[in-house]
Amino acid sequence: MDTFVTFTILGLVLGSVYAIAASGLVLTYNTSGIFNFAHGAQAMLGAFIYWQLRYGWNLPTPVALLICLVLVGPLMGLGLYLLIMKGLRDTAEVTKIVVTVSILLGMLSVSHWFWHPETARTMQMFFGDQSKITLFGASIRYHELICILVAIGIAVGLRILFTRTRAGVAMRGVVDDPELLRLNGHDPERLAALSWAMGSTLAVLAGILITPISGGTLEANMLTLLVIDAFAAAMFGRLRSIPRTFVGAVVLGLAGTYVLAYFPTSWSWTSNFRVSLPMIALFVVLIVLPQDRLRGAVTRTRERYHVPSVRKAVIWGIALIVIVYLLRLLMVTSAITTLTIGMTFAIIALSLTLLTGYAGELNLAPVSFGAIATIVAFHFGITGSGLAAHLNLWGIVVGVLVTAVIGGLVALPALRLRGLYLALATMAFGVFLSNMVLRDTTEHELFGIRYSLFKDGNIALPPLKVGPLDLSNDTVFLMTATALFSVLGVGVVALRNSGYGRRLAAMKDSPAGSAMLGQSLVRLKLSVFMISSGIAGLGGILMSSAMGSVSGENFAIMASLSLVMLTVVAGIGYVSGALFGGLMAGIGFAVIMVSFTNLASAQPELEGMWLLLGNIAAVSPALIGIGVGANPSGSIYTVVEGYRRLANAKPVLIGGAAVVVLTYVLALTGVLGNWWFASITIAVVFMLPVIGEMVMPRAVLTPAELAARETVAPESIGVDVPYSPEIRDELDRELGIPQYRSAATAAPAKELIVNG
Repeated sequence: MDTFVTFTILGLVLGSVYAIAASGLVLTYNTSGIFNFAHGAQAMLGAFIYWQLRYGWNLPTPVALLICLVLVGPLMGLGLYLLIMKGLRDTAEVTKIVVTVSILLGMLSVSHWFWHPETARTMQMFFGDQSKITLFGASIRYHELICILVAIGIAVGLRILFTRTRAGVAMRGVVDDPELLRLNGHDPERLAALSWAMGSTLAVLAGILITPISGGTLEANMLTLLVIDAFAAAMFGRLRSIPRTFVGAVVLGLAGTYVLAYFPTSWSWTSNFRVSLPMIALFVVLIVLPQDRLRGAVTRTRERYHVPSVRKAVIWGIALIVIVYLLRLLMVTSAITTLTIGMTFAIIALSLTLLTGYAGELNLAPVSFGAIATIVAFHFGITGSGLAAHLNLWGIVVGVLVTAVIGGLVALPALRLRGLYLALATMAFGVFLSNMVLRDTTEHELFGIRYSLFKDGNIALPPLKVGPLDLSNDTVFLMTATALFSVLGVGVVALRNSGYGRRLAAMKDSPAGSAMLGQSLVRLKLSVFMISSGIAGLGGILMSSAMGSVSGENFAIMASLSLVMLTVVAGIGYVSGALFGGLMAGIGFAVIMVSFTNLASAQPELEGMWLLLGNIAAVSPALIGIGVGANPSGSIYTVVEGYRRLANAKPVLIGGAAVVVLTYVLALTGVLGNWWFASITIAVVFMLPVIGEMVMPRAVLTPAELAARETVAPESIGVDVPYSPEIRDELDRELGIPQYRSAATAAPAKELIVNG
């Protein structure tokens, strides 16, 4: 009985913290229509700031709490809404998700910047760990009692706010019909900003309360994922009902502690199952809950993509292979391996182009499917042993097929999900795989066969060898990965230009309209999920082989979120967007950060500056992701449109190509370093459209843009533009000065008299 009471109290405490965090999610979603994936990161950052105030600077506990809950929390929420969330209207669901994911990753980078992850930091419970009371024979600490009472108070308070107050009812109407709300005398922007301030404060409070309960150790990734467990509680109430959210949180808390208390200790997977339980519950709740009706009308958003023809895709695929080979001539062996890893990430990102860019279906765990294929290939595709071991083609084929089937099995119950719900379901699957499967290092026995899924926490996957093709050669591996990306890219473009691709586009634009035309949405979704999962599986196998040895951390959900974010930033509707996003997620920013670290070591006198630039580089992916709201079509769209305008400016294109070729020759002969070559090439590629507008404006700009450029603003006369007689006459004419009118009318008469 004492065990039951003890673990019931622990479950109620944990459920109470989940309820506090989930209430903040419900609050912000109800007023802005944006699901805040960064909610856990806000809780984490608030906990770190509290630690700094309370333990780093030794402020009294009440003062530290007051600063965090009255200043830090509200200002964080207000800043997020006013600077970022407010500008996300008329964007697709994937853009809204990616922006909040970018904030999550950015906050993680900021925490690593200011609080080094290798330094141990702990937090104690309020009033100390020994301050407790006895209840039904079990001890409950004051801190735990505070968690329960605060959660109840927040639940009751929010319920009253939403149902009994004018402001609360107005908050609920912000996302439904802001214009109608404005006609009734309310300011929707002010109400939404207020809700984000309150939601952020609840996140910070949850982070402060849960850290001592979970062990007291502050670790950014763990604390972020711990609060993400509150997503399941929020979905119990369908992001609407505070009471159901509270009940769901309590159920989750009790279930987790009962698993720990009553599951047999001989079950090695008990601990992993308890950690995975919230994600399992999230997936089940998403499947069971009723969904919104099919969208009938075409949703007009600001995303715009141009699908190239298959012929152009083939030309660009060949060009990519040639460019990569030329770059390889400049590289040392370690750089070749690094670029190979980046290319394998690009193959994984290509699965997102098909699934999300073309079909409009979301998957926040693409790297997790790569983990499945890696495990299958490791167990069934290795020939030989020791130094003679190599991966065979059968292992790759089986790994890809199994991953495609599992992708279909994951998609099968999720076929009725769309948008945010589908994104949450795939994220739940990714976190479950990381917690339950990739942590399974114990040996099992089935039908007399002993096996271990993730032996010793690492998998060493040797390179592929098929006949004369041996990927143990770094150059061969790089060129093979590049050729595979090109072939798959052409295949994806061909698929989009086919009848199947047009059906995918119709389903993305209007599911109800597509169904009314006789299309089977179930078949379309299932097939595109399976194809996408297979592509991600192939990329995962090649990535693991290129790395040589991988652990569960290589397939963590944060890796998937980074890849999704950067692919959307580049342009998820483009194959080139997958290339850019994969390269940047796999190697780009990591190489930049390592370079700054090496520079700091080589130049101690400038160490502070180089380390500062390295930290800025670590945060820059998140900053780029946040900016996708202003350019939801992606940076590739901007570049493509810029080069379309240069079609009639051939000298500019030839000049840019000449500069790149000259720089390459100088780098190949050792006159220039590789970094100079890379910097100059990147600058030329991105600046050439701007240079074209400056050098050949009549060939690049439209007539309207030329007219606008040639029009002189009156306020710039005499400042930016010299004051001339022509401009004086133009001003007199525009202002209708009588002297000018009389002179203009007198001139013809004078000329007539003289001639007469």
